[in-house]
Formats: sequence, C-alpha cells, structure tokens
Amino acid sequence: MKRNLQYSTIRIFYLAIFLLTAITGCKEDNGYNDPVTGDKTKPGTITNVKIDNFNGGAHITYDLPNSKNLLYVLAKYKINDQTGRETKSSYYSDSITVEGFANNQEYEITLYAVTRANIMSDPVTVKVHPLTPYYKLIKPTVIATPDFGGINITASNPNRQPVGMILLALDSATNTLEIEDQHYTNIDDIKYSVRGYSPVDRKFGVYVTDRFGNNSDTTVVTIRPLPESLINKNLFFTYRLPSDADLYPGWNVENLWNNKTDDYSAGWHTQSSSKGFPIIATFGLGQSVKFSRFLLFNRPGGYSYSHGNPKVFTLWGSTKNQPADTPLPRTSPEGTVVGDWVNMGNFEFPSPPSGLAPGAANAADQAYVAAGVDFNVPISSPAVKFVRFAVAQTWGGGDFAHTMELTFYGNPQ
Repeated sequence: MKRNLQYSTIRIFYLAIFLLTAITGCKEDNGYNDPVTGDKTKPGTITNVKIDNFNGGAHITYDLPNSKNLLYVLAKYKINDQTGRETKSSYYSDSITVEGFANNQEYEITLYAVTRANIMSDPVTVKVHPLTPYYKLIKPTVIATPDFGGINITASNPNRQPVGMILLALDSATNTLEIEDQHYTNIDDIKYSVRGYSPVDRKFGVYVTDRFGNNSDTTVVTIRPLPESLINKNLFFTYRLPSDADLYPGWNVENLWNNKTDDYSAGWHTQSSSKGFPIIATFGLGQSVKFSRFLLFNRPGGYSYSHGNPKVFTLWGSTKNQPADTPLPRTSPEGTVVGDWVNMGNFEFPSPPSGLAPGAANAADQAYVAAGVDFNVPISSPAVKFVRFAVAQTWGGGDFAHTMELTFYGNPQ
C-alpha cells in the first residue's frame, strides 16, 4: 500500500518534542541545575495564588516566599488519568504555566518552592479548570470525503495550534483499523489527501492528537476512492495565446509533455518577458479531464533551486472548446474566474529538503527536484479542456521561466 506521508518542518519539530517527552518521562527540565549549597533551610510556601484558565491549561500567579536560597517553583500535576507532568519556573518569575490537559474539567496542581540545595517547601495544592483543549475544538470540524485514489481530509484550526491528523485504515488481515498516515501541521485551514487506494469501499478512521499525546475520539467512515489514472499526454497540443510568453527556439511548449525530464535542453524556456508576470504557457488536453494532481519536473542539476525554475505558480483551466485569451493576474484566490479561465490552484515549490539555502542546495536536494514534485489539485476544481501554467515567481527572481515536464493524473470525463 502506497502511503503519502507528508514530512514538513512542523512535523519534524513536533516529533522531536514527542520523543524528548517520552525520553524524559514527561518531565520538563528547564535547566535549573545550579550548584547545590550547604544551606538546608526549608523554604516557605508560595502564597496569594491566582488562576487564569485557558484552552488546555492555566496560568498560575503567586507571591514567592522570602527565602534567600530559593531557585525555582515546581508544579506537579496529571494531564489525564495516566500522564504526569512537572513544570518549573525560575524565582525571577511570579507565575508558572501548566498545560496539556486532556479535558475541560477540574485538575489538581501541587506547587513547591525549591531551594538551590534541592530542599522543597511544604506543598500548596490548587485547582485549575482549563477550557476545552484545542484538539477537541478541532475534532468536530474534521470532514473526510472521497478523493482520487484515496481520501481527502479537511479541518479548521483557527488558532494555528500544532496538531496531528491521524488516519486509520482497515487492515484486511487483522480486521482492525491501523494507523496509515500521520499528518502534523499548525496551519489554520487543514486540507490534504492520502492516496494509493483502489476505487472500492474501504473503512477509514480519523482522529486528532496534540503534542502532549492527547487523542480525540475517532470518526469512522466508509469511503470509495475515486478512480485515478495517468492522463494521456499523446492528446496534448499547443494552444498559443497572445499573452503567452515568448520562447527560445527549440524550448517549445510541447516539450512539457515529451517525457524527457533529465535532458537539460528539452524543456520549456521563455525569453525575458516584456509582458510581465505571470509567465504563461497554454495548451489543450484533447479531452475533458478532472485533475487530481500533477507532477512538476523542474530543470535539474545546478538549476534545481535557481535560474528560471518556477517557485510560485498557478494552474488555470478552461471548460470552453476555444477559450479566448485574457491577461491573468499574478496572484488571485483559488476559484477566481477571469474570462474563460478559472484558477484551479495556487502552488509553491517546496524549499530544499536539506534546509540549506536555495543557492546552496546539495546533491540530495537536486535528486528531490529531478524526481518530480507532486501537487494536489483541489477536488472542487472543474473538469477542463485547456490549461494555462502561469509562473508568478522563479527561484532565480528573474523575468523568465523554464521547466521540463508536467505529468497529470485524474479522471477523463
């Protein structure tokens, strides 16, 4: 089974936090490791405690004891029935934050003042009542629908909290729902697809998790993925319009479907544009197609993250038999209609996976570009007969563009 795992900076960061939490036994170590002193005096307790609850946690303010040897305040608590946590706050502060609670309910917090000799005060117990945690606020907004070759998942995360969307799929061998995909994100409008499934009924489950290991309940649905196939490039044809970019000899639009992805001189390459942005190539599909996704093969090797390779671009489509030319905006919202053309998605080519600056891309980054990068077309986009590939920004920042190949998937109508 093909799994479309989506690794991103936020996912790597998120997993690192999870592993660190597991290794340290869910204890938060803020580096209060000052040398132990010989003063074994027991500190006084904190006083005048005040609680300010928020989603999934609480801010606790207090007055510190008059203890000269004080180092920090320690909070011990459980965020659910099984997981205990410890949080520390320096003696320079008069507050501590406790978070990660699983529910909107009352929790008990035990607070200690701790000296440099690691002598703890008598405990002070307070109660907090966090508001509904974000993972539970997000869960009711989760919608799972059929997509080409798989399932599309959307959810609303207006507070941009780091969460994980966990997809389960029925394992025919065990007849149980097993984890199939883990998508970690902190964007406000969550929308992604997991593909690689046959167009037959299949049971899926989706739940939301947070960085503290809390999990929502699971939504179980039965979905039949839509059939997806490679779109026949033999039917494509050039459909040049006046606003299309001027080309270098031999670097023609039809090179975008010649299957020569590794030939540096067999792609599409424009001249410096006096027509401004976007830099456009237009072609017909020879049939009506509802797209699911496409692979973009940028010019490889040393051009991978430089020169005229597209960085930001839009796919426009037309349902007309002979769509008319019209100037396209450099940027516009998805779904925008301009003349005979509709915006079928705005895309940005991913930064080098290595994390290096584009100009310093290494061999692995270049291999990533050479393999082609997959982009999902919104399922709401119509079936179209013509396409305009419109480049709004290149990696080199110049006024020309080039790329090697476009490979489309979807469902011919």
